[in-house]
Amino acid sequence: MSADNHVAALAPIFPGSVDAAGQRATLGVLGGGQLGRMFVHAAQRLGYFTAVLEPDPQSPAGLVSHHYIQTNYDDPIGLAELAQLCQAITTEFENVPAQALQTLAQTRPVAPSAAVVGIAQNRIEEKAQFAACADVSGVTCAPYAVIETTAQLQAVLDEQADLLPGILKTARMGYDGKGQVRVKTADELAAAWAELGGVACVLEKMLPLTAECSVLVARGWDGQVVSFAPQRNVHVDGILAVTHAYEGNMPVALSTRAREAAVAIAQHLGYVGVLCVEFFVVDDGSEFGGLVVNEMAPRPHNSGHYTLDACDASQFDLQVHAMAGLPLPQPRQHSPAIMLNLLGDVWFDADGQLQEPDWYSVLSLPGTHLHLYGKMQARAGRKMGHLTITGLDVDSIKTVARRAGALLNLPGLDAI
Repeated sequence: MSADNHVAALAPIFPGSVDAAGQRATLGVLGGGQLGRMFVHAAQRLGYFTAVLEPDPQSPAGLVSHHYIQTNYDDPIGLAELAQLCQAITTEFENVPAQALQTLAQTRPVAPSAAVVGIAQNRIEEKAQFAACADVSGVTCAPYAVIETTAQLQAVLDEQADLLPGILKTARMGYDGKGQVRVKTADELAAAWAELGGVACVLEKMLPLTAECSVLVARGWDGQVVSFAPQRNVHVDGILAVTHAYEGNMPVALSTRAREAAVAIAQHLGYVGVLCVEFFVVDDGSEFGGLVVNEMAPRPHNSGHYTLDACDASQFDLQVHAMAGLPLPQPRQHSPAIMLNLLGDVWFDADGQLQEPDWYSVLSLPGTHLHLYGKMQARAGRKMGHLTITGLDVDSIKTVARRAGALLNLPGLDAI
């Protein structure tokens, strides 16, 4: 069953157009982080005005937008102003209140919808959706159990001990490894659930992972779908460290399956906008391994940032096209790429003292593209930017990526 807006077609919102009241075509976004910033840049490059609603007075997206509504996401006055300014609205992160999107959708096209964002906010609902479309997507999620009550916890201990060892994850507000605890025994599971506050959780069986990958899909109001080839991702402490985006980054059979599965999930949801679906590759005894769907992000994704430099249409370009009702070009990757995530740790030396990264040496390397997000303060673990390396062949970009990573003391280099 479709979870997104039931809109057969949206009259295109053309860039640079002016309505009868003299208002220029304006696209809005809830959230002022780096994803919002890159969306704003893509929209402005096409000729749209932009509006950002975000409580932080120094947000990266707000500081570069035509209109900056500094208020809470659920502020009715702020939402009304955003709706008045904009012809269509999106979100840059999934934890924006779904009710805010529902309010905006009463008067403006909103992509993705409150319904599908609500699904992505709750692991329990998300897994139910994956299971519901498994017959058409060809993939399912890891074996799991829902734990919302002490009775359910006891039932898992009594009847589903085969889920251990596993990972206990909060149903809501978990990202970048937050809200997750690895558990091996029944005692550890009970203690972890108490540690997490007894909130709604899912217990996922720990599988023999061999790789992680993600697929970016864009779907329009009219059902048109385009996608990027899968990226292979390396995480360190639950945070993306390295993305490999080039032909041969994973076996062709697995790549094709992941891409087809992501498109099927987007179609099942009736999704509108850019969707990222993350997968695990597991050792199931087959030649290339099995594919398990992990989670989805109803927005552009960190693993797709390489598209800004390696493709003729980025994930943010497609986000703009989808929400504005423009045609969706099938993106073409013109260069192999590796993306290195830049966390706030880069700005501190071994003694914890602030330091300026050696950008001169990094940018002296061929094919390096630095993107800093305009955040005013570096903190350990905070996403401050990314570095994309492009080149003529995979060997050359791997060499440069290792050099750049060493200069910045980045993790995950052993996987390059």
